[in-house]
Amino acid sequence: MSSNRNPLCYNEMQVHSVIKETDDVYTIELIAQDFYPYEPGQYALVSIKNTPDIARAYTLSSSPGLSRFITLTVRRIKDGVGSNWLTSEVKEGDQIWLSDPMGEFTCTKIVSDNYLLVAGGCGVTPIMSMTRWLLKNRPEINIVVLYSIHAPKDVIFKREWALLQEQFPQLKLFMNASVGAEPGFLSGRISHEILTGLAPNIADYTVLTCGPESYMNDLRAITEIIGIPAERFFWEQFHSSAENCLIDNSKQVTLTITNPVPQTFSAPVGMTLLAALEEHKAPIIAACRSGICGSCKTLVVSGDYDTKTSGPLTEEEIKQGYVLACSCQLKGNITVDLLP
Repeated sequence: MSSNRNPLCYNEMQVHSVIKETDDVYTIELIAQDFYPYEPGQYALVSIKNTPDIARAYTLSSSPGLSRFITLTVRRIKDGVGSNWLTSEVKEGDQIWLSDPMGEFTCTKIVSDNYLLVAGGCGVTPIMSMTRWLLKNRPEINIVVLYSIHAPKDVIFKREWALLQEQFPQLKLFMNASVGAEPGFLSGRISHEILTGLAPNIADYTVLTCGPESYMNDLRAITEIIGIPAERFFWEQFHSSAENCLIDNSKQVTLTITNPVPQTFSAPVGMTLLAALEEHKAPIIAACRSGICGSCKTLVVSGDYDTKTSGPLTEEEIKQGYVLACSCQLKGNITVDLLP
C-alpha cells in the first residue's frame, strides 16, 4: 500500500480509533510507526485513500508530549473526498500516511505572556492543540480562549474543555453561540462587546485565531478598534480564497505553456490556473489544493492574474514569478513555464 501513497506523505500511521465529536466532526486517533515530532498548532497532509494523486491538509489536533495519540479532527463536508474517506471509511487498524508537519502557526514560535486564542467552528483544532501545550508548559502566562460556534450542540472537544477548566484554573474559557445560547454561553456572533469583556487589558494580548475567512476578517476589524496591532495578530487559514472565486465563462483568456511541451488554449476569467491546466491535461502536480503544501508551484512568465495565498513560497520565488496554481485566479492572458 505504501507504494501507492502520495509522495509527500511518507509517515506511516495506524488508526487506533475514530471518535465522534459532534454530528459531523470526528477525531481520528493515530499511532505513529516512527518518531513523529511536531509543534502545537501545526498541520500535515494526509494521503487520501492512500493514492498518489490526492492529499488534503488537516490540523494535528493533538499536543506534542501530552497527547497519547497523534490526532486529526475532521469535519465531514458534503462531497469532500478527504473528509468523507476519513470519517466514513477509515477504521481501526487501517494504515494512513501523513506528510511531515507543516506551518508556522504555533505558540512555540509566536511567543507572548498574554494569549488570546480565538476559534471559529472547526478552527478550534489548532487552538485546542496550543491551549493544552501552553497550560502545561507555560503555566505562568495569561490564556484567554474564545470559541465561537453556531449552536451549543456544535462544541468540539466538549468534555475536554470542561476537564481543562477543572485542572487549570488559570484558563479563562468563553464560548459564544450564534443561536440557542444556553447558560454558560455568550449570546450572538463575535463582537466588540464580547471581546472587550474577556479581560480588562485585552489590548495587551497577542491574538492567534483560526476559523472561516469572514470570521477572522471580522475579528481583525474588531481588534484594530480595540488597539491590538497587526504584529500581534496571527491567523491560520485552511482553504484558499480562490475556491470561492466566480468564473465568468463569457470572458475567455489565452493560457500559453512554454515548457515542457508548447501548448496554447483558452480558459474562462476567474478559473484557477490549476483547474485550467488540469482541464487540458497539462503536466502539473497538485496535492492539498488549498494553498498550503506548495506542490503546484508554477512559474508565470507573464500575464494578468490574482493570487490569494503564497503558502510556502519564499519572497525570492515570488519575485521570480512563482505562484501556487491552486490559488492563482486568471484575469487576462497568461504564459507559464511548467519545467522549472
